[in-house]
Amino acid sequence: MIQKDAKIYVAGHRGLVGSAIYNNLKSKGYTNVIGRTHAELDLLDGQAVRQFFDEEKPEYVVLAAAFVGGIMANSLYRADFIYKNLQIQQNVIGESFRHGVKKLLFLGSTCIYPKNAPQPMSETALLTSELEYTNEPYAIAKIAGLKMCESFNLQYGTNYIAVMPTNLYGPNDNFHLENSHVMPAMMRKIFLSKLLAEQKWEAIRKDMDLRPVEGVNGKNTNEQIASKLEKYGIFANKVVLWGTGKPLREFLWSEEMADASVYVLEHVDFCDIVGTKQYSKALCGVAIDGASDRDNTEGRGGAIPQLGEIRNCHINVGTGKELTIAELAQLIVKSVGFEGEIIFDASKPDGTMRKLIDVSKLHSLGWHHKIEIEEGVEKLYKWYLQSIGL
Repeated sequence: MIQKDAKIYVAGHRGLVGSAIYNNLKSKGYTNVIGRTHAELDLLDGQAVRQFFDEEKPEYVVLAAAFVGGIMANSLYRADFIYKNLQIQQNVIGESFRHGVKKLLFLGSTCIYPKNAPQPMSETALLTSELEYTNEPYAIAKIAGLKMCESFNLQYGTNYIAVMPTNLYGPNDNFHLENSHVMPAMMRKIFLSKLLAEQKWEAIRKDMDLRPVEGVNGKNTNEQIASKLEKYGIFANKVVLWGTGKPLREFLWSEEMADASVYVLEHVDFCDIVGTKQYSKALCGVAIDGASDRDNTEGRGGAIPQLGEIRNCHINVGTGKELTIAELAQLIVKSVGFEGEIIFDASKPDGTMRKLIDVSKLHSLGWHHKIEIEEGVEKLYKWYLQSIGL
């Protein structure tokens, strides 16, 4: 049981899921939840992270900070995706261990699974074949993160849990066209196309001022704005989207991901998810076959060979439901009230054709989603309009 006044550090508390986790913890009565903006703490700076842990001494850590983006960003910034995420993970997990953090929750991504993994993808599909090329650097970084958590647990008796969310969307989503994920990018494109057709330049300028595109904002001329939007497939009453529209995707409302994360933080320990009671007893400090354990502060000083191979201890978090990108586009069209044309450019990559996850482990641990995609799209569009003051 986590005490309500325990110090909980949420790394990435301004991001899509980090902000939702931060708010969820606050709503549940936790009074000592802390976060730092990138300007206040650069997680790529190992010395700064160590100083932060030295000064704040958090008891619990949620690692929701990451360098993220959609298929275009993953293709363009491959070095950034692997380097920055590895650095963030190394620094935060390393300092959590050095400072004796009681429990750490690491957030990954379902892109860790092989390109052609059997569907729905269970946790056991990890590392069984090659990854999707476009997001390989990011996936490798996240695999390294979950393996770091798993390995610390096995060697030192720590309690680091890795959760792998499906595609997330919700309040504080990233709508920047250069590096956003599929749903917010699609929603903004369709919305701007509608505004262009209606010649609502005041609303367009509000949108562009809040989220400039390659340096173009609301202070540029109509022609400059329209030209830049065309580069991203946005025309008056016509939107061009990447790929065929056939890939299937699963989506989870970010506030539900937060609820699942806090549920795991409060109720699930590493020894609860490793499989058999034999494993659990040994990993939780009960002697087995002559192997003894020490408490978490000292660690075991080594893994327990008698237990054999322990892997795939992470937890998938999602809905277990999917729809095509084309079907998602139509849900957004309906919410926005768009009457124009949606065109799919098949010359552009689709990415993985299907990414449905098996959430049976999560269900067995006691958590289920409630918000379906139709309701979620409506909620996201309302939030987006509010974000630009419309």
